[in-house]
Amino acid sequence: MNIGKAAVLSGLTVKTVRYYSDIGIISPHVNNNTGYRDFSEFDLAKLQFLAKARKFDFSLDDCRDLLALYENKERSSKEVKALTLEKIAEIDTKLSELQMLREQLSTLATACHGDNRPNCPILDALSEKTYQ
Repeated sequence: MNIGKAAVLSGLTVKTVRYYSDIGIISPHVNNNTGYRDFSEFDLAKLQFLAKARKFDFSLDDCRDLLALYENKERSSKEVKALTLEKIAEIDTKLSELQMLREQLSTLATACHGDNRPNCPILDALSEKTYQ
């Protein structure tokens, strides 16, 4: 199948499919006469796999590792679970950080009168200099 059909069926953009091919995550057959990429059903399965993994926020390196494990029928599920648990820990950290940011913004929004006066605790807090 051509790149457009592979993109549609995998839920990815043509640009993303081309990128995955260019960096070697997938290796479609290249027609020597036309130079066009020809995607097999196996390539499509890998693209669908990548699309799902990226939705779970796995990095491209993680995706390479997961694809290698997917293709290795002798693998143990222990490695897959370890990668997944690492991702869950990262998500938990991000959730904590987002909750803290939400609480800070909520405090600032409560402190702001939101009236016609120019003073604004939100802008004051954002403009405070921080030194590291």
